[in-house]
Amino acid sequence: MIARHVIVSGRVQGVWFRAKTKEQADRLKVRGWVGNRPDGGVEAMLEGDEPAVIELINWMGVGPTLARVDRLEEKPAVLSGFTHFEIRR
Repeated sequence: MIARHVIVSGRVQGVWFRAKTKEQADRLKVRGWVGNRPDGGVEAMLEGDEPAVIELINWMGVGPTLARVDRLEEKPAVLSGFTHFEIRR
């Protein structure tokens, strides 16, 4: 199990980024959360098996069709024991 903190910048709000991230997380059995940032970016905490978390981070680097990802920052985080994946407002 690994945990990662991810910040995505670009055109990532108002383009279904959070909802599609949740769909991908649920498919991959990754737990944690995703939410909008005041600066227009999206932030996420991800926990799960390493291959699944890496796959989700790679997907977030592209995002859904209407998104434009300019930058993705990812760093290790402490496991928090999330039991599901949620969208935070």
